[in-house]
Amino acid sequence: MMTLETQRLILREWRKTDVSDLFDIMKNSSVIMGGWEPHSNINITGDVLNEYIESDDRWAVSLKDSKKVIGCVRVYPDNNRGNFYAKSINYVLSEDYWGNGYITEAMKRIIKYLFEELDIDLLSAFHYPDNIKSKKVLEKCGFEYEITIEQGSKRFDGKVFDAVCYSILKSDYIENKLHYN
Repeated sequence: MMTLETQRLILREWRKTDVSDLFDIMKNSSVIMGGWEPHSNINITGDVLNEYIESDDRWAVSLKDSKKVIGCVRVYPDNNRGNFYAKSINYVLSEDYWGNGYITEAMKRIIKYLFEELDIDLLSAFHYPDNIKSKKVLEKCGFEYEITIEQGSKRFDGKVFDAVCYSILKSDYIENKLHYN
């Protein structure tokens, strides 16, 4: 996992020492829009953190000044795109840091990396219909609405939601490249 930087953030690999910061994020029921059950104890978070470290497909989003981890961004293959070299992206941010532009800042840096250094063709992202904050982040990052997949996502508690899909093509990224610097 390549370390990336922005004005206020360091996007880096996960470390065992991040368990407390990750627990602070994952125990909050307000962030279950990611589909998982809020963590009831730090041991659950430790197991999840080990998976993050092993899979190497998630950046820890940490503040430059304090080094505190405040979020996570995952990038993984989007195998539904035919001939495109496509990835999908999702993210979570500690509720304590909502509304400060951190996740948009992190996403724009990762998008730049994916299109310019990994040379992908397309990047997709999904959110639940009532997660308006995620919708706004995606739109600020240049994603365009693609489709709503009815009953396309199942949460930890068995509740089924529509999945709202957004995507951005490399050609659209290149056309609007100035917005990512």
